[in-house]
Amino acid sequence: MAADMKNGAFPHDNMDIPKSDRVLPLFSLKGRTAIVSGAGAGIGLAVAQGLAEAGANVAIWYNSNKQALVEAENIEKTYGVKCRAYQVNVISADAVDKAINEIVQEFNGRLDVFVANSGIAWEDGAFIDGPAETAKKVMAVNVDGVMWCAKSAGAHFRRQKKEGTTIDGKPLDNFVAGSFIATASMSGSIVNIPQLQAVYNSSKAAVIHFCKSLAVEWVGFARCNTVSPGYIQTEISAFADANIKSQWKDKTPMGREGVVNELKGAFLYLASDAASYTTGLDMIVDGGYSLP
Repeated sequence: MAADMKNGAFPHDNMDIPKSDRVLPLFSLKGRTAIVSGAGAGIGLAVAQGLAEAGANVAIWYNSNKQALVEAENIEKTYGVKCRAYQVNVISADAVDKAINEIVQEFNGRLDVFVANSGIAWEDGAFIDGPAETAKKVMAVNVDGVMWCAKSAGAHFRRQKKEGTTIDGKPLDNFVAGSFIATASMSGSIVNIPQLQAVYNSSKAAVIHFCKSLAVEWVGFARCNTVSPGYIQTEISAFADANIKSQWKDKTPMGREGVVNELKGAFLYLASDAASYTTGLDMIVDGGYSLP
């Protein structure tokens, strides 16, 4: 841990400052490596596209959606960066670690950004009546999956900052700090209605607090933040019928669902050196739902 436990104080000046005094260059990810889990479609795919547009080489992870293989080719062609798709089971610590190590070796020996976006919804109503196995699966994917990604990605961030080299010993250029971003949810801060989803809400609350805790542990070599979307038009909300979606809109000041492209800027900011003094943040992007 970065804190000096003898007197409870943090070391001074332990995070570097970007060299540019202009803001737009700070958003560039040119030459850097990013990994995005749950990126075969939806939010994860949009985030991968946004990071690639900013210049990052991107590895996208998927569980069963093989469309990710096609999307990786499209990202390469569209943005002129390297992009590969990997099938990874995020609830397996060993599988996550193996995949990250493989990608670091293949992508110029470095890791700059990890976006832990894999997640599943709860669609079984009241917890007391729902199946225990589904609850376990939601917690495993949404919480354990983030933890294992953070554990392995964080180890690379720490080594890079300490040694100042790529995995194969070459000088590590343009590395201020690692950036770990988890996709949480406004449901980690509020209990949204009318659907009942105590398990999902709890899983996202755990992710938010876990990342806040890592933000303290990782001071010196990486930043850790979360993005908490509100209702976004993706397949994860396909369980909701028109009546439920109408109620969502009734309770959202902007009166509509968001679209995935409206999240790209939030993730890019947190991934980039523009956010060099931002850690432990939960950035809520919900059209104002959480405000009333």
